[in-house]
Amino acid sequence: MRLIRRAYRAFHARDVGALLQTLDPQVEWVHPDGMAGYGLGGTKRGHAGVREFLARVPTVLGGMRLEPREFVAAGDRVAVFGVREVTSVRGTSATLSFVHSWVLRDGLAVRMEDIFDTVEFHRLIES
Repeated sequence: MRLIRRAYRAFHARDVGALLQTLDPQVEWVHPDGMAGYGLGGTKRGHAGVREFLARVPTVLGGMRLEPREFVAAGDRVAVFGVREVTSVRGTSATLSFVHSWVLRDGLAVRMEDIFDTVEFHRLIES
């Protein structure tokens, strides 16, 4: 679970290098297909895919801060329940719930899936 907490700290610090150190070089970085219209949906693979995804986010959002609230570990999986404070490029803000499903192997994350209400996210992006 320390690895996952370290990943969130790196994300908060906008330290992509530190985030990538928590991820397997072949990581699967998964977001709902419903976000594909913004270039944020589907599965990105490897460090290059994560970098591509993270570079795309600021073109769609004005800002985002994750607040993980609960970590549940079972074997090689960690589920994280939390909220994200999101601001659209037009300045509208909202608090949206998320669940992150992480899979770990050999001390690194091999998969991260972000689960959230895409309809609510679309509303925010468009407002």
